[in-house]
Amino acid sequence: MSFTAVPKPTKWSKPKKLDKPQRTTPTPPKEKKHLDRDEFDLEELAVVLGEAKEENKLKVFTVYKMDEPLQGTVVKMDANTKLIHIQDKIRDIHKVHFLDILKVSDVDY
Repeated sequence: MSFTAVPKPTKWSKPKKLDKPQRTTPTPPKEKKHLDRDEFDLEELAVVLGEAKEENKLKVFTVYKMDEPLQGTVVKMDANTKLIHIQDKIRDIHKVHFLDILKVSDVDY
């Protein structure tokens, strides 16, 4: 009985990826979800929101990308989702992202 030598299988290399064609027109920059602010401004805002929650008084919130300011009281500050729950005069709850709040001020009567 004689054995014949079987050649080892050759390793196949992965096919090379073709270079993607270059775009002729540059893509427009994406619109930012939130404004860029420094750490001092954010810390100051956090303190003001904490005081607003403790006082449970009516405040005016200027919010990024909202047409009109939001008037209400801070009900909850969620650290996990970074959402501030604001209850307005008619008892609706608005969940606003912390970074979207531009300014918190007292109500002018």
